Amino acid sequence: MTRASAEDTPDERVERREPDEPPPPPGPQPPAGRRRVFADLTPLRTSADYRRLWIGSTVSWTGQAMTALAVSLQVYDITGSSLAVGLVGLFTLVPLVAFGLYGGAIADTLDRRKVGLYSSAGLCALSFALAAAALAGFHRVWLLYGVVALQSMCGALNSPARSAMIPRLLPPEQLPAANALNSVTLTTGTTVGPMLGGVLVGLWGYQSAYVIDAVAFTAALYAMWRLPPMRPEAAERPDDGPGTGTAAPGAAGRRRRASVMDGLRFLATRPNLRMTFFTDLCAMVFAHPRSLFPAVAVVWYGGDARTAGLLAAAPAVGALLGGVFSGWQGRIRRHGLAIVLSVAAWGTAIAVFGLTRNLWLGVFFLALAGCSDMISMVFRNTMLQTATPDAMRGRLQGVFIVVVAGGPRLGDFLAGAVGQAVSPGVAIVGGGTLCVVTVGLLVTRWRAFLRYDARAPEA
Repeated sequence: MTRASAEDTPDERVERREPDEPPPPPGPQPPAGRRRVFADLTPLRTSADYRRLWIGSTVSWTGQAMTALAVSLQVYDITGSSLAVGLVGLFTLVPLVAFGLYGGAIADTLDRRKVGLYSSAGLCALSFALAAAALAGFHRVWLLYGVVALQSMCGALNSPARSAMIPRLLPPEQLPAANALNSVTLTTGTTVGPMLGGVLVGLWGYQSAYVIDAVAFTAALYAMWRLPPMRPEAAERPDDGPGTGTAAPGAAGRRRRASVMDGLRFLATRPNLRMTFFTDLCAMVFAHPRSLFPAVAVVWYGGDARTAGLLAAAPAVGALLGGVFSGWQGRIRRHGLAIVLSVAAWGTAIAVFGLTRNLWLGVFFLALAGCSDMISMVFRNTMLQTATPDAMRGRLQGVFIVVVAGGPRLGDFLAGAVGQAVSPGVAIVGGGTLCVVTVGLLVTRWRAFLRYDARAPEA
């Protein structure tokens, strides 16, 4: 008789029961069908620390999205220039990329709880500064640019520390469910936040969005404050084998500052982790048609700005639905295969969108692409958290931030350039096709990625 693995869920133990094993004990059983469909809330039930962190992140992320919209509206109100509004994104991107790697190194050197607490306090203070300036009638574009740059810097410090905490709060088998819940946080913020921000600015002015954002950060501050100390574990040498836990000679009893280059050298020797970044870049650089939505809305569908907004919202809605109906993801073990199939599905959906000329059919395929991206993100995050030693998690999360922030911006530029030079249809269909082909070529080079098993994570 085969003994069920300790990490199997109750549903899996029932499904794997041998013929000579006794039936499960009488009494209420777990709602297997529902767990296969809806998001698994086990991390929220089993860990109070994670529950507070998730609630705080959801509230604060929604507030940040409100502030982002309010800043863009205020910049346009002051200048009347779309270029000036576009510079908001530049002032956000540069610090995020520049400090993303160093934020990860800091998270691998200092107590991650303190890094998260202080950076959250900085974000809260900056929102109060925006509110105070708006209430005082001090409307200066340079102030808004400066504040969003500082906010981006604080976010680059906060995100790696917060992400590196999660594997310390939950057992490995709950990480896919936790990452699915985190995707709900992101998509909820990006959909609900701008809508709330627009309503608040229209009713009570910019300061109302800024004040509510600052108050919302108290939820994140409280969650960080309640966490236990989380100093990184002893660092492994970059040339150590995966999962050996072998510290550098003389490392016991002392701690050196984590090096960004050590993190990059570690990544260079871990093909499975590199593939998580390569596959995401294939999707975001080659098949990211967001910059073409205004032209597509007018030329293909005879619409206006509202049509462009609908196209832009469709991937987020798809990602949100994918997060809500994510209960099945915790039973998937072949994470590499799941990532490849999800990215290929993203590219295929984008290419088919480029062939459609019916608005609602196009919205459907964009939503399907967003759902595929959410699935890919869950498994990529889980691989980073489980196949990376604790001492390197902050730096790998810093690389993740740079890829996630930089890839879509490069994709916007590439799609816009090809769409202007040839046509939007060629740019979208060609980009989706190129995404699928490139992922296929990557898999032929690193076939072991398809065999990655979450029960024996290997970087």
